[in-house]
Amino acid sequence: MLILILITVTLKAQIREQKPIRLAIAGMTHDHIGFILGRKNKTDLNIVGIYEPDRALAEKYARSFHFDTTLIYNNLDKMLEQVKPEAVVAFGSIYEHLAVVEACAPRGIHVMVEKPLATNMEHANKMQNLAAKYHIYLLTDFETSWYPSTAKSWQLVNDSNYVGKIRRVVIHDGHQGPKEIGCSKEFLGWLTDPVQNGGGALMDFGCYGANLMTYLTKGQEPVSVTAVTKQFKPEIYPKVDDDATIIVSYPNSICVIQASWNWPFGRKDMEIYGEKGYIISLNNKEMRLKNQNTPDEIHKNVTSDNIEVIEDPFSYFAGVIRGKIQITDYGPYSLKNNMLVVKILNAARESASTGKHIDF
Repeated sequence: MLILILITVTLKAQIREQKPIRLAIAGMTHDHIGFILGRKNKTDLNIVGIYEPDRALAEKYARSFHFDTTLIYNNLDKMLEQVKPEAVVAFGSIYEHLAVVEACAPRGIHVMVEKPLATNMEHANKMQNLAAKYHIYLLTDFETSWYPSTAKSWQLVNDSNYVGKIRRVVIHDGHQGPKEIGCSKEFLGWLTDPVQNGGGALMDFGCYGANLMTYLTKGQEPVSVTAVTKQFKPEIYPKVDDDATIIVSYPNSICVIQASWNWPFGRKDMEIYGEKGYIISLNNKEMRLKNQNTPDEIHKNVTSDNIEVIEDPFSYFAGVIRGKIQITDYGPYSLKNNMLVVKILNAARESASTGKHIDF
């Protein structure tokens, strides 16, 4: 009898693991919504409900991505009660992340938000407390988390000691500007709002550098943060900064984060300089490497075939929920990492407004 019970329990667990996760969407004003709606040939997630108060916007996406409009709700709580999802992905403004977690956490629903985690530490602390109280996963999605070059950089720094101790990291993230690249009016409406986004380029792109440096250093806290922001295009972005330089000082290293809506083209790249070499990630796959043992610079193309990385954030989310993936404490998706990201961004915002460096 005991063997039969064990077999039954095991089979039920296997069936549950194989079933697609019931996923709901909270908000559709973030243009990255297409990443989940356009996801093809995946069986790990099943979209069971969509919350979006702007019916016209939701129906526009329904036409574009061919989903049933019966999935759409204009009330978040009603949607959660009726469709009972296991997990929710948030695609509204950054300020709205807290409301999503407040609705989901007491129901035991796991949440993944788009970067950054929150606009301020008050929201971040509330979200962290809710996640801990109700034992839910709370992840933050960054594009650079999916990059094979990011995973390889971490491996070279922390596993193979390729560059020795890190001394300087320079991180560039940005593009010509959200209006210039054709972001939707719904996205622009909150992305350029100091409350709904928490700032401009400093928040939108500065978060990448804070996240990556926290990942590379395994959660080391800075000593101080100094930032300068500019408004090069006040006629386009009158309420927020459109360029930011953030200097994050650590006990034995420094990170320079350059975030901009003013570059002539989009870029996401990183330079890591250590005692005995450097690692330059040109984009998601191309890298340049050199250390004391390599007289010539190495040009490397790294992919998910030769480094362990999941290039789909929703597959990662599903893997975490099903217990197939263990989140490392300061991995790029982790709550510990992204609490520190918000703290760094808050300090950068304060530094830019006061003209002073901010001690951590």
